[in-house]
Amino acid sequence: MEQRQTQRIKTISEFHRLRGLPKPEHPLISVVNYNDIVRPADIGDVNWILDFYQISLKRGINGKLKYGQQQYDFDEGIMFFISPNQVFRIEADAGISTEKSGWMLLIHPDFLWTGGLSKIIRQYDFFDYSVSEALFLSDKEETTITGIINHIRQEYHANIDKFTQSIILSHIETMLSYCERFYERQFITRKITNHKILDKLEKLLQDYYDDTSLLLSGLPTVQYIAAKLNVSPNYLSRLLKNVTGQTTQQLIQHKVIDKAKEKLATTDLSISEIAYALGFEHPQSLTKLFKVKTKQSPQEFRQSLK
Repeated sequence: MEQRQTQRIKTISEFHRLRGLPKPEHPLISVVNYNDIVRPADIGDVNWILDFYQISLKRGINGKLKYGQQQYDFDEGIMFFISPNQVFRIEADAGISTEKSGWMLLIHPDFLWTGGLSKIIRQYDFFDYSVSEALFLSDKEETTITGIINHIRQEYHANIDKFTQSIILSHIETMLSYCERFYERQFITRKITNHKILDKLEKLLQDYYDDTSLLLSGLPTVQYIAAKLNVSPNYLSRLLKNVTGQTTQQLIQHKVIDKAKEKLATTDLSISEIAYALGFEHPQSLTKLFKVKTKQSPQEFRQSLK
């Protein structure tokens, strides 16, 4: 397997230096224009880790950004979000020249301690989405977000005083709230794609219970399903919540209960045998889940069918 160097960028000042940018005016926050960035010739040979948040809107970037085996072409204006310690790689497309534009907001975690944003920023699921789950913006949405970025830029370019940090934090929180809203819109406008994922999930669960070798690994997990669907667990659960009103875990549990009911109704297997056949490690775990979901014990359900 090909080994790649991993480079960690610890500070925003270091990022500026490595990308041929002037020293940042504030050590903990910076707004960068993409057309000002100098990319090293070997940028695609390195895996990158940042010690700070990066929120970006990109257009016309010659290349792909990869998380593991996932990749995304920057052919349209999109936003994506990277949190500290995530590993990513940029693959440049040689011989292609386009007008690149957009911006990048860099925020060191230390900047967020005042005002409580440090506690809530990771509650925004999109910081854990893979790049293939990026946010597509309409022209109107892009204007809204870029307007907030311009306010942030203007604030730290002005004379910094005791109000500066709280004002910038307020702008950041407003921007993240808009991004949350726009993701909700994206789930709605991409219903066809979302329903295809739901169909694939149903087949995955059916195949899982048809394959006894898989059941030896236990109950199907959210992580297993998300990996098979090539999406992140957080994105999958949020998508399904919008389409079905249930999370991935709830849909898995629904499938398990359906399978348990089928075996209770059509076989003479004991409750313990059914539990083990469904991937439960302990029979009482099936009984507990069954009661929660049906208000009956497995035995009571079986008796009700007679």
